[in-house]
Amino acid sequence: MAPCTPHSRYEELYRRTARCANLIVCAVLSGATWSGTAIAFDFNDVAARARQVAATPYHKPDADLPRELQSLSYDQYRDIRYRREQFYWRAEKLPFELAFFHRGSYFKEPVRINEVSSRGVHRIAFDPRSFDYGANKIDPEKMRGLDFAGFRVHYALNTPRYKDEVLVFLGASYFRALGKGQRFGISARGLAVDTGLPSGEEFPRFVEFWIERPSPAARELVIYGLLDSVRATGAYRFVLRPGGDTIVDVKVRLFLRDKIARLGIAPLTTMFFSGENQRSTGGDYRPEVHDSDGLSVHAGNGEWIWRPLQNPKRLLITSFTTSNPQGFGIMQRDRAFSSYEDLEARYEDRPSLWVEPRGKWGNGEVQLVQIPTPDETNDNIVAFWTPAEPPQPQRSYDLDYRLRWQKENETRPPLAWVMQTRHGHGFMRKPDNSIGYVVDFAGTVFDKLPRDARISSLVTLDANAELIENQTYANEVTGGWRMVLRMRRLDDKKPIEMRAVLRNGNEVISETWSYILPPG
Repeated sequence: MAPCTPHSRYEELYRRTARCANLIVCAVLSGATWSGTAIAFDFNDVAARARQVAATPYHKPDADLPRELQSLSYDQYRDIRYRREQFYWRAEKLPFELAFFHRGSYFKEPVRINEVSSRGVHRIAFDPRSFDYGANKIDPEKMRGLDFAGFRVHYALNTPRYKDEVLVFLGASYFRALGKGQRFGISARGLAVDTGLPSGEEFPRFVEFWIERPSPAARELVIYGLLDSVRATGAYRFVLRPGGDTIVDVKVRLFLRDKIARLGIAPLTTMFFSGENQRSTGGDYRPEVHDSDGLSVHAGNGEWIWRPLQNPKRLLITSFTTSNPQGFGIMQRDRAFSSYEDLEARYEDRPSLWVEPRGKWGNGEVQLVQIPTPDETNDNIVAFWTPAEPPQPQRSYDLDYRLRWQKENETRPPLAWVMQTRHGHGFMRKPDNSIGYVVDFAGTVFDKLPRDARISSLVTLDANAELIENQTYANEVTGGWRMVLRMRRLDDKKPIEMRAVLRNGNEVISETWSYILPPG
């Protein structure tokens, strides 16, 4: 594989949003719009509109564009930029500013954007003169009346002298945020529908936004969104609070037009190409290439579970059944530059994204969908909550949750957590067909143990594996403990499910390491 070439901060955002849908089956998305005029405007106004839209047949969005925009290449589209001097609210010197994305290339459907202020609700008009078309041979006069493809929010996050991009809505229902010192990586989505099913995935789309005008001293920004697709509509309220951890509080009310086989709540989308548990076979100079390295689940019964991510040979879908989950997230735990050696991508600065449910979510599953990818340009990992009893058509379904984009203060269990998982041959001297795993744990829990503590690992394998060796010993380099497993697979055409925890006597002192070895 060739080394990663230089790219802008938005290169992967554009590329992956456009290409990740091609890993499954992409549906055409909706374009319904609406704008109110009353001075009082809140979540209930958007919810009323979502209910109204759900009661009507779905209408395809108008994706007709001038030929110059339809034929834009990836690089040509990136050359269209919103002029910095035209940033919305810049002239008023407000703490937040808005910039907008042009339609074209992969992003053909219109998105209507409105401002909510004490004067009422008014539409933010598309003006081609606010865009710099770069080297493209485009006549701005032909671009009038197009609407936008999306928008981004700017805020002085890392220095008071410059407003950074902190939140981006672009493509279907995708959005990304950044905390201090972070670089764009993992995405959230408004909703996932039938992800990973043979029938193909349906991609709901935010068709309209209402953004509250902030006060001169505002530390948060309120955004409302209307979502629409063939089988689902929804009202959303996002409250953005930039910081070391950038927080987005999400309030959702969904209405279904028809039944959905797999409804994905609070979906997270990221990329895993190679890692310490799955080394690259293409001669890549970089030891690891991933935006995230594992799924963390805090189950309703209090158990913490860690599943390392993989780039499988075939579609791999696994799940963790729980009632009222306390949280889940796709994390980037490895923060060492030496693990990646990529001066452009800087994977060690990609954020982890943690979901904190508000209230009781009931019975359901945290599902992990892992899709084969030939390179790092596809977001091939999706995780979400799917309720055991999906909502019925035309009935409202409400839930709230908090999203945390993290780096310095990542959510981790109070017990020991997994630092790394390494996979290879089980044999050391005489070759055989055994499989080996080396798992390192870290955490302050080890500092509290007596010097003569007898730590062991409790390992559970399914019926397709035979455990040959199980050792645990102190890691003098990290200050943690290492678990070494050696096993034999009985049927190479079947997977192996593994679970393990560290124990001090009968006391569990670590999160659950949960791993699946796919067939072959």
